[in-house]
Amino acid sequence: MLKRKIYKDLYKWKNNKTRDCILIKGARQVGKTFIVREFGKREYESFIELNFLMNPELKNIFEGNLSADEIYKRMTAFMPNIKLSQGNTLIFFDEIQKCAKARTALKFLAEDKRYDVIASGSLLGLHYGQDADTDVEEAESIPVGYERPLIMHSLDFEEFLWAYGYTEETIVYLKEFFENIQPVPDMINKKYQGLFREFMVVGGMPEVVWNFIENQDFTQVQALQEKILSSYDDYIANHAKGTEKIKVRNCYDSVPRQLARENKKFKFSEVEKKSNARKYESSIAWLRDSDLVNVCYNVYEPYLPLTANEKGNEFKLYLNDSGLLMAKYGFQTKLALLQNTLKGNAKGGIYENIISEILVKKGYLLHYYKTENSQMELEFLLEKNGEVIPLEVKAGNSSTLSLNSFMKRFQPSVGYKLIDGNIGIADRKITLPHYMSIFL
Repeated sequence: MLKRKIYKDLYKWKNNKTRDCILIKGARQVGKTFIVREFGKREYESFIELNFLMNPELKNIFEGNLSADEIYKRMTAFMPNIKLSQGNTLIFFDEIQKCAKARTALKFLAEDKRYDVIASGSLLGLHYGQDADTDVEEAESIPVGYERPLIMHSLDFEEFLWAYGYTEETIVYLKEFFENIQPVPDMINKKYQGLFREFMVVGGMPEVVWNFIENQDFTQVQALQEKILSSYDDYIANHAKGTEKIKVRNCYDSVPRQLARENKKFKFSEVEKKSNARKYESSIAWLRDSDLVNVCYNVYEPYLPLTANEKGNEFKLYLNDSGLLMAKYGFQTKLALLQNTLKGNAKGGIYENIISEILVKKGYLLHYYKTENSQMELEFLLEKNGEVIPLEVKAGNSSTLSLNSFMKRFQPSVGYKLIDGNIGIADRKITLPHYMSIFL
């Protein structure tokens, strides 16, 4: 079993006496169902799973009175072999988007408190009317205050290291160099740089990571990633509505091309000549809400709160998993990245994508800063310790004119530069190897 950070979150929830229901959101194939099954079987005497996609007849359990007593009675009628053990049973509603009344019932089950309940599903981020699947139902009443949302992503770099066999203590030791701003011993630094490039190529999709750890075969990695990308194509075809299908697909397919440009601001003209935001803004929203892409907005000024300063029409798009991005670029690009011989603008876009992914998995909202009248561009701005911290990303180790200019003008307490190199400090500017982004 791959060790996942969300397991600890679920464990804390289980031992919280005032617990509500958990609602796990996230893109397809990031491991939502697997982790809940493992958690239920390990931590409870009884685990009961209702999958509304696989067994649509189970939706009948939620017809009529939605009191906890009635729901549990109907469950035993439709599922006669289940065991309900008060205080030691986990009930899992999977693909809950297929049963709106089950979503509404979470309130009553949370109030009842006899059994723990976790729900999960695909496309829970989509708003009403965005899904073409006629079996997807909109809940009449969202159980606000009775469900605790948890976002699940593909594996992050730390989880990737765990899969490789690295311990938490080893990562704590590495973090000490970050905290003390001391260079990492050269051999250790090179080792983690190599592992980080592997992570960029393999990505964090659980099936891909597990296969790679077992077989160390990049050919199998590519085949599995292509299978996932194909399932994403089907996902778009089945769930985007009408003409939106083609537009969503075209926007998604354009992301790798646009990241390979020197100016990585998303341009609708790259999707379709002479096109504009009005035609494609709903497609971007669909991709964002389905967690297939991460959106990074430019800001008018780099002050808190960044969300209040967003330029809604200026943004960059990054794929949710850098391994999938690399699969779209192909095997030879992967090989060049692994050997650290890749050149050109695409290299910069690849490194931006992986850093965006790491930041999102750490809970940051993505913002960047680029002014119209100057060459200053900061790849990311972080809201951290009550201020805005600039973060410049270099695929190699070139000069940092934008970061220098930003720090002189706005005077943040610290600025970070991620490079293909080691830790260093000059005045308030801290240089870090790319893999140290997990500690930001």
